[in-house]
Formats: sequence, C-alpha cells, structure tokens
Amino acid sequence: MVEIKTPGEIQAMRGAGQVVANALAKAKAHAKVGVTLKELDDIAHEVIRQAGATSPFLGYKPTFAPVPYPGVICASLNDAALHGIPDSRQLQDGDLLSIDCGATLDGWTGDAAISFTIGEPNADDTRLIETAYQALEAGIAQAIPGNRIGDISAAIGRVGRDGGYGINTDFGGHGVGHTMHEDPSVPNEGRPRRGFKLRAGVVIAIEPWFMAGGKDGYEIDDDGWTIRSADGSRAAHVEHTVAVTLDGPVILTAL
Repeated sequence: MVEIKTPGEIQAMRGAGQVVANALAKAKAHAKVGVTLKELDDIAHEVIRQAGATSPFLGYKPTFAPVPYPGVICASLNDAALHGIPDSRQLQDGDLLSIDCGATLDGWTGDAAISFTIGEPNADDTRLIETAYQALEAGIAQAIPGNRIGDISAAIGRVGRDGGYGINTDFGGHGVGHTMHEDPSVPNEGRPRRGFKLRAGVVIAIEPWFMAGGKDGYEIDDDGWTIRSADGSRAAHVEHTVAVTLDGPVILTAL
C-alpha cells in the first residue's frame, strides 16, 4: 500500500533528508587518497548521532541478505554498484566511489546517494557519473501528479541507454516514509504511462545506477551484500528522496 503524506508530514521529512545530505557532504569532503571506507562510515555515523537521528542501514536485514548490514553507509568502489560494505580498504587515486546513506529522525526517513572520483578523474568515469545524475534529474522531473511510475522509469532508462550503459531493474527506487523501503517500487527502466499513478503526497527514492560496460548483469560478493557489474566495468549510483506535490517535485535530501 502506498502511504500518502500530508504537506506537514512532507515538511517533517525534510529533517531526515537534511541529516542524510549533511552526512553525505561530510563523507565526501573527507574522501581522500589513503582514507579508509570505515573512516567515512564513522564520519557519517557521527553526523547522524549528533542530529539525534538513527541509521536505517545499520542492522538492516532484508530477505536476500545472509547477515545484518554492518554500517550506516554503503560504500561501493569502482565495479561495485550497490551495498558495498565500509571496511578497511584505503581509497586510491582514480577510484570511483558511490556512497549511499539513510537517516531516520522523529519517525521519518530520508535516503540518498552520491558518486564521485577520488583524486584525478578519467573521462570515462566522469561521463558515467554525469549521465547517472542526468538520469536522476530526468526521473525527478517526471515525479508530478497525474504521471505514473513508468514515466519516471522510462525517463531514467532512456538516459542510461542513450549513454550506452547497462541497467538492471532488480534493485531500484522505492517509496520512503516511516521506513526506508515502502511501496511503490520505482525501477530504473520501464514503459511510460504504466504503473502506479502519482498523486500529491507520494514520497519516493529515485535512484539510477548504471554499469559502464553496457551489460545488464551483476554479481553478489560472498559477503552477501556487495553488488558488482558482472563484466567488471565501473558503476555509478545516485539517489534523492523526492516528494510529489501540486507545485512539482520537491527534493527532500538536497542541502
């Protein structure tokens, strides 16, 4: 069932969204050569704690996972697209890093992700990341009353396919509210005018992730969490929590 939020509840969700935005900004600012992924997790965790919020990631155990998630961020490096575990690995010059973070504050949750390069970027990674952000913008633009989930999915998929990137719909966007994952599902590819009809008060996470090799397959590491491109190509993942309103889409996780 899709929960419809009131304008007051959407405003309350901004608090959680701002915690997420601040945690991502702090983590990105500290993401330098030699820094470990665990250090970035600690930085994000401190932002969440100081805001009086909690992490919906820490201890999360969906049906596909063999163990509860051990961090407050997902830190996915290079060919890892999603759910990378923040561990003792040190960042290297030229790494492509995707960080996903969530926070729950006063009973409401926000969820967002960013992708960026450590040190000197190369042209291929820059293009991949820019295309992911363009797809995010295209999806957000379709989050208006009267449109359908398929309009968002089609917009994301069109940008990704035009860029020549691989797309998999097994993991994608979702509703957000009192919990991190709610109805409806928001795939990263689909057909326009299909699926759930949007109305004011729907809040969703829109999250494109693309694989540079152009193939759609992925593999899951032995840790049961980390999702990698099957062909070993690099991946990028970006996300915002977005409210559908009569005045247009409102991004709740933007600084």
